[in-house]
Amino acid sequence: MSLVIDSNLEYLQNILHISKVTFEEKYANMSVDEIIEAEAAQGNQQAIELAQELTTNTSLVMELFDLADTNNKYMILREMSAQQLQTFLPEMEESDLLQGLYFFTEDKLMKMLEALPAEQLVNTVFQMFSKEEIVQLLPEEQLDKFLTSHDIDKNKILKHMQSIPEEYVAQVLEQITGEAQEGQDSIDLAKKFGELNPLEYQDALKAFQPTQKQQLVLSLGKEHEEWFQLFDADAYTKVINREKQQPEVVKAMSVIDPEYIQNMITELPNDLLSIVITQIDTEKFADILMNQFPEIMAEIIMK
Repeated sequence: MSLVIDSNLEYLQNILHISKVTFEEKYANMSVDEIIEAEAAQGNQQAIELAQELTTNTSLVMELFDLADTNNKYMILREMSAQQLQTFLPEMEESDLLQGLYFFTEDKLMKMLEALPAEQLVNTVFQMFSKEEIVQLLPEEQLDKFLTSHDIDKNKILKHMQSIPEEYVAQVLEQITGEAQEGQDSIDLAKKFGELNPLEYQDALKAFQPTQKQQLVLSLGKEHEEWFQLFDADAYTKVINREKQQPEVVKAMSVIDPEYIQNMITELPNDLLSIVITQIDTEKFADILMNQFPEIMAEIIMK
């Protein structure tokens, strides 16, 4: 590792009570460690105390090595392994982590969304689309998948079917059974629908026109929001990719649990991951360096 960052030598000069002229004459090309060691050897009490604090005083390290400077942070981070870099992610603000998502292509974002648990994906989709828009934008095959899912109580479907105009339900029953359906109200029609054998029942649901399917799916989904998780992940991402731009997608992803965002960010190459981490709170950055990477701190001090 070859690690060189800009130290705040003016701060060091002041804390050691060394004149500017003396400092420039004696220590122009020396490292922080060498300067402190030389002054301590001459009996400079401040240098002796400083040497003891360099590995324990977070505020001192932040100031001395100007860690608030994102360039200095980056110079340190770029020398770390992917595993070391990941140590910082749990300590970052979620808003800063989200900025890292802009480094991914839209196609990659879609793949990562598809890999999420269904609940996380649906919560993200709800940030971009209303329930009405979702059922209108999804392909008909997804509506069929929803309506014929074994996860949905048949009685729930029959109950909500009563809100569909009677002529449409009657038309479907006639198509499936070959029998005329006259003079029956929505309750009677729903009852007959429920008496169909399993294969006819599924065929009948698929026989509705798209508008009626959308109405039925929406009615069911509003009562049981979790059923929106029954749609295929790639069906959602195709809609997102077609309808939304990257900034809208990233903004919507703010509802995803931080652990999943962190996992996504780890897929960045080290140089980009380092850029993301430069946004971490400086005190947290210094604290992690001092407590988890003392060997890196030692190298910084000696340069």
